[in-house]
Amino acid sequence: MSKLSKYFETHRDADGVFRMHVALDGYALLRLAPTNKGTAFTQEERRRLGLDGLLPPRVSTLDEQIERSYAGFVKEPTDLAKYTYLRAVQERNETLYYALLERHLPEMLPIIYTPTVGDAVRQYSNIYQSARGISVSTINIDHADEVLANVHYDDIRMIVATDSSAILGIGDQGFGGVAISIGKLALYTAGGGVSPYRCLPVGLDVGTERADLLNEPRYLGVRQKRLRGAEYFAFMDRFVDAVRKRYPEAVLQWEDLSKDTAFSVLERYRKKLPSFNDDIQGTGAVALAGVLSACRLRGDAIRDQRFVILGAGAGGAGVAWELVRGMQRDGLSHDEAMSRMFLIDSKGLVSEDRPMEEYKRPFAKSRDVVARVGSTLEEVVARAKPTALLGLSGQPGTFTETIVRNMARNSERPIVFALSNPTSSCEAQPVDIVRWTDGRAIVSTGSPFAPVEHGGKMIEIGQGNNAFIFPGLGYGAILAKATEITEAMVTSAAMALADYTAAHQAGSGLIYPPVTELREVAAHVAARVIAQAFADGVARSSTIKPDDALSYARSKMWQAKYLEFVRG
Repeated sequence: MSKLSKYFETHRDADGVFRMHVALDGYALLRLAPTNKGTAFTQEERRRLGLDGLLPPRVSTLDEQIERSYAGFVKEPTDLAKYTYLRAVQERNETLYYALLERHLPEMLPIIYTPTVGDAVRQYSNIYQSARGISVSTINIDHADEVLANVHYDDIRMIVATDSSAILGIGDQGFGGVAISIGKLALYTAGGGVSPYRCLPVGLDVGTERADLLNEPRYLGVRQKRLRGAEYFAFMDRFVDAVRKRYPEAVLQWEDLSKDTAFSVLERYRKKLPSFNDDIQGTGAVALAGVLSACRLRGDAIRDQRFVILGAGAGGAGVAWELVRGMQRDGLSHDEAMSRMFLIDSKGLVSEDRPMEEYKRPFAKSRDVVARVGSTLEEVVARAKPTALLGLSGQPGTFTETIVRNMARNSERPIVFALSNPTSSCEAQPVDIVRWTDGRAIVSTGSPFAPVEHGGKMIEIGQGNNAFIFPGLGYGAILAKATEITEAMVTSAAMALADYTAAHQAGSGLIYPPVTELREVAAHVAARVIAQAFADGVARSSTIKPDDALSYARSKMWQAKYLEFVRG
């Protein structure tokens, strides 16, 4: 049910068939993305609904509309133009948009998500066309309840919210980061089966430090410096309270918050409403899954690895924690797992004898360790002899030839994950990693890269894409009606992804599944998350049996298809 339910509502009729019941007719039906079928309205529907003569005479099928829309997509000259084209389809006809995505997901994922979405964020104020989601800003936060009340849908279950302070590898983007929320939710639907009418993108505009944005006449955000400290958290408190009142069953995904606030926001609100931070936990889970798959290819175990992580922001620390949990699940004690983890930030190896943010402190090494292994990335790789090197620094070219060749000396099949996004921020090019290790490295990146030819064979480059984790994690939490998203639920999502890859890609050499299987991956991840929610005592659902969670998750996924329209 929704505010719009007086105009349209989908439900199963007495004969068991789902239909769209509408109180609108004529142009109004064609102007609302949820009710617009365009040329797919049948002749009978056109007569009943006041559409006769308002559309071209020929009735099209959804497949024909997909073909026509795809032809327009491929004609667009640049990736950003393709992004804008798809957003226009989304605002015109949501069913067609998601059917188009599902049909061409491998090609369109890099457009609606990383890396092209980074360009869309940069250009947000220049390419803005129509409203989607809500804007909660310093201008309206004092009446946040009224802002949330303006959302047309009353049963929102998935919210993605960003304050745009740390977008991908491009930093503070002011209000433009809301494009990330829109893109993530598109994947919740196309890849995770969450109904688009249960999703809400949110831009949290607390200001920006970017002078160029503040001075740009076309900038659409609030023109003030970012809120900090107590003022920032007072803003967030009001927003979270408004969400809890309006949408008590919603799951909230925090997106692209700066390292200064990401951990604090997560800990402050995770028990007030079911929420998680994709940059911390989603990135950590997808990295853990990739490492587990790499260990399977190597024939050893995660407890046997030694890790160096370059980049100690939210993503780097999140990956470190998830790998530690993975090692603990594989039999190591906490201290043993931590001894195998070397976290490096812009100042070098994180160590006890210097100031640092609190979230880094558990990974700080003693003076004795620093004296033994050094402080720079090159020193630590040469002396600590890691078997796995992961990059989340946002600094291109930091995995140099010397460093990668040393990794190849440390292990017969070194694990080298250059995970920074977008493509321009990648720590090393896969072709170089493959060449420097004579084809022996197991390589993954954050953005998509083409296979690399080496020694007469093609080597696939795994994409450590959070889209393999967050749609299933959020979907599972929704279905379980979880009161909290526990760390065990996140780790279970990683295990589910690794197990799915092992079961479905055995012998392929892949460490992640193909994007074409994203929806089935989400179902498996959701099922494992549901089971863990029950095990952790945070599931409220009375309709799911944990042993039947996979079939239940599949059965509840939203499908992009047209329904018959009837009056009333």
